[in-house]
Amino acid sequence: MTQFLIENIAPLMFAALVIVLLLGYPVAFSLAAVGIGFGALGIHLGLLEPSLAQALPQRIWGIMSNDTLLAIPFFTFMGLILERSGMAEDLLDTIGQLFGPIRGGLAYAVIFVGALLGATTGVVAASVISMGLISLPIMLRYGYDRRFACGVIAASGTLAQIIPPSLVLIVMADQLGRSVGDMYAGAFLPAALLVVLYVAFAAGVAVLKPDWAPAMPGDAVMLRESAERSGLRSLLVLVALSTLVSVGLMHAELPADTPMDEKIVILVLSITTLSFLGAWLCRLAWPGLLSRLAERAIFVLVPPLVLIFLVLGTIFLGVATPTEGGAMGAVGALIMATSRKRLSWTLLKQAMDVTGKLSTFVLFILVGARVFSLTFYAVEGHLWVENLLLGLPGAQTGFLIVVNILIFLLAFFLDFFELAFIVIPLLVPAAESLGIDLIWFGVLIAVNLQASFLHPPFGFSLFFLRSVAPDRDYVDKISGKPTAKVTLGQIYWGAIPFILIQILMVAVLVVFPEIVMVYKSGESTVDPDTVQIELPTLQRIGPMGGLGGS
Repeated sequence: MTQFLIENIAPLMFAALVIVLLLGYPVAFSLAAVGIGFGALGIHLGLLEPSLAQALPQRIWGIMSNDTLLAIPFFTFMGLILERSGMAEDLLDTIGQLFGPIRGGLAYAVIFVGALLGATTGVVAASVISMGLISLPIMLRYGYDRRFACGVIAASGTLAQIIPPSLVLIVMADQLGRSVGDMYAGAFLPAALLVVLYVAFAAGVAVLKPDWAPAMPGDAVMLRESAERSGLRSLLVLVALSTLVSVGLMHAELPADTPMDEKIVILVLSITTLSFLGAWLCRLAWPGLLSRLAERAIFVLVPPLVLIFLVLGTIFLGVATPTEGGAMGAVGALIMATSRKRLSWTLLKQAMDVTGKLSTFVLFILVGARVFSLTFYAVEGHLWVENLLLGLPGAQTGFLIVVNILIFLLAFFLDFFELAFIVIPLLVPAAESLGIDLIWFGVLIAVNLQASFLHPPFGFSLFFLRSVAPDRDYVDKISGKPTAKVTLGQIYWGAIPFILIQILMVAVLVVFPEIVMVYKSGESTVDPDTVQIELPTLQRIGPMGGLGGS
């Protein structure tokens, strides 16, 4: 028995962790308990030295002194201030007015607002609950199919996991040992492409199933100038002029080798800033030149966009670290809430309370993971996992297929943070041995994990939406019509098409890794090993001060 324990302590340790987690014990304490228990067993069996325990305080201190993790409370606080100061409601109302008159317009509005909230809150729960409370009653009021409406809201809320500046990407970068800025740059285009796929699906539903996504009736569009004018013309003219000026300035000022992600950030920041300034000047100098819709869209959409891309821009350009960018974003959120006269002590206290709880939750899981990994690595468990993965057929392709299937299945039962702190560190050595770029690997896993929030029956987004969706028949306050409840089955069925879209996105990233590898576009392509430096021939000075030979 003793020999069996000695030879199989690593797989037994991993199996014990799975059993303890399935029993329902808190993840942080489960990790720490299994690590300490098997550490004591290893010392008893003579596999480990008692001095191993002395390394534990140093490991925990390493977590506490990790500057990168400081970005988590900053970005969380920024998102909570913006979300609880009414930004989500303003965005949904304004974008709903923009797209509402077209078929499927409310679905487009939810997707775009989900992307904006994802880039500001970084927290899936906040995004899903906000949009569920605000947009679901409106979509039901105007006859949207319940499955489609629930799927759009739940899936759009999960965009908070992949769109920078995301808490998920911060944790992923820390676990992979890579730069958060590189992780943000690598995830930028995949996140944008995922939003496009969501919009394409919504457009397909609007065309093929028009009764599932009807347009808002004319009397529901409150910002229409008159029966003939929608107010869009002046908005389009202002944005078009701002775009032309921005493109011209970028072409004149930016070097030709500027990385694509930096160009996108600078372009969007320039367009939004110029649009805001133009709208402000029109309001002061030529009142009535812009429509009410144009003014509302500019003054509601631009400030959060400027804040988002200002934070991302400073990180991408190397001006600020992610921690500094998060601090700047938190201050910007406070300024925005104050300027709208929506900042109160109650709101501030709530935001600080939730930020403290979430940060403590992440920190405790990370401490437990370090206790577990200290013992697991000491018994060479990482080598067991690496050999297991490297022995898979198909080299890189086989490894990626098995890992993505494993992550997809584990996500039915484990949260992202649990997977990030338990599973990801075990995959890194094998990925590096196979020559896989870790930024690409991290973005790939992040997209895969995004589906974990939508998995029936345990997807967290589904539960968040269930908590705010009507669970009994009710009478709509605006229309006065009786409205049926939303069932859990409708929420589950609505999520399935978006899970398939995310699986498709994983496949796209595997086939076209250059979508992520754009983060390397600003790096030097010169191989240092091929560099040759030729020094000029120098003349020696002779012993008497004269010039000697070379």
